[in-house]
Amino acid sequence: MSELRQTTNHILMIRPSHFGFNEETAASNAFQAKSDQLTTVEVKEKAMDEFDRMVRMLKSFDIDVVVMDDTPEFQTPDSVFPNNWVSFHENGTILTYPMFAEVRRLERSESILDAIADKFEVKAVFPLTHFESKGQFLEGTGSMVLDRAHKIAYACLSPRTHPDVFEKYCKLMGYKPVSFKALDAKGQEIYHTNVMMALGESFAILVSDAIRNPNELQRIQRNLTDSGKALIDISLKQMESFAGNMLQIRNKQNETFLVMSSQAYESLNDLQIKQIEAHTRIINCPINTIELIGGGSVRCMMAEIFLPAKK
Repeated sequence: MSELRQTTNHILMIRPSHFGFNEETAASNAFQAKSDQLTTVEVKEKAMDEFDRMVRMLKSFDIDVVVMDDTPEFQTPDSVFPNNWVSFHENGTILTYPMFAEVRRLERSESILDAIADKFEVKAVFPLTHFESKGQFLEGTGSMVLDRAHKIAYACLSPRTHPDVFEKYCKLMGYKPVSFKALDAKGQEIYHTNVMMALGESFAILVSDAIRNPNELQRIQRNLTDSGKALIDISLKQMESFAGNMLQIRNKQNETFLVMSSQAYESLNDLQIKQIEAHTRIINCPINTIELIGGGSVRCMMAEIFLPAKK
């Protein structure tokens, strides 16, 4: 059996032709905000421009980006964040996830899965969507941050991340579950784990101050260090600039990059940048409109494809 990889050199991104503010998700996503300056049409145009610029930037570093348009028949304002409804794994499996907001369930697209299956080997598709009927949710690699090489899944529990579905995922995929509670500076539950935690091959970015229970924090830190990760701590304030919402990926030459937004990059101090650059190069992309209106950043925009590529 080949060694499990933490990073991939194939990512899926969905071009957001219906992008906009989602009232249904705003209650549990403290990062979302409306714009008083932009019309609905201007928001869509700016989001598509930011998306296209990010794709061009990634491709300029020779990263393989599979770009698809969002579902034309539905108004799906958050389709730019595909990592919440689908994940693609090295063993040839695809998982689809139960989504908190009903409108986001419309993002799940058979045509997108068919297009992926044309390029990559797919052995099975496992839907976890039946949990929606129980009011239980797990929004993919937003709800979970995966240490793929060591088969550990980290999840901060919230209205978007139910412990029963998380346990189901871990049993299905053979992961060790590490769940915890995490709160923002105002004491609100952090809606997705991937805004407060990011794992690279040899490092971990973590908002330690968000984990108020010292036993839970110690358990997380121990798991990370035992897995050979150098800990890079960021603050709650930096989290608000999406400094936790980052993803390490590879290009066609197997060089690694940590992708983050320009807002996230600008929030980091010199020491943190130096700590990151000791492990990997940085790419930062300006996506201010997507971050403001959508309440998510670059990591949410990239669904990693670990499926074996077809010859």
